[in-house]
Amino acid sequence: VATIKPWHIQVYHEVVKNYPGEWHLISEPKELSVAKIETLRPKYIFFPHWSHIVPDEILNLSDCICFHETDLPYGRGGSPVQNLIANGHRKTAITALRMIPQLDAGPVYMKRSLSLEGLAEEIFIRSAHIVADMIKVIITENPEPEDQVGEPTFFRRRTSEQSRVPAGISDLMELFDHIRMLDADGYPKAFFDIGPFRYEISRPALRTDAIYADIRITKKKE
Repeated sequence: VATIKPWHIQVYHEVVKNYPGEWHLISEPKELSVAKIETLRPKYIFFPHWSHIVPDEILNLSDCICFHETDLPYGRGGSPVQNLIANGHRKTAITALRMIPQLDAGPVYMKRSLSLEGLAEEIFIRSAHIVADMIKVIITENPEPEDQVGEPTFFRRRTSEQSRVPAGISDLMELFDHIRMLDADGYPKAFFDIGPFRYEISRPALRTDAIYADIRITKKKE
């Protein structure tokens, strides 16, 4: 299992490594090398939330499987959870697919539903347990992946500047969605600037007529 996110690392230690077989965890990009994979010779390499390009040489050594939080071929590309919420989706599917050189274009092993309610990190923790169940099915049933069906659509990876609270937001729910979809470890928080200060917003709680949240105030970088 190759992953860089704490929620997947925790589920690996609590659940996945207890599955049948010999398991290894790679949690740093520099650890994923052709030499290491040639030594381990794994049947599968699972990539939940990896976010780094995997060299073709490694794709050719084992069945490499990633997990994308859209109902592929809809929403290929970066920042799927954030792009889905920004487009008004309340639920999605996690797609397990074989990795090929073309991003998110490989054949599909299976799909599982995923709620998009809650803060981003809550969604990712929820998805980590679903991914663990998908891994168990794959190693026990050895399904053959099937080609994606339909016309693909694409998401662009979001930039840190897109975390800025848009000036045109006038609805509390829309603002709440903007804040919550960015509230996860390793993601740039929703923010706005006043004078020399930056206000970063986290842990939002939506009430009938207000949003309660934590604010972190720093001096803007030059």
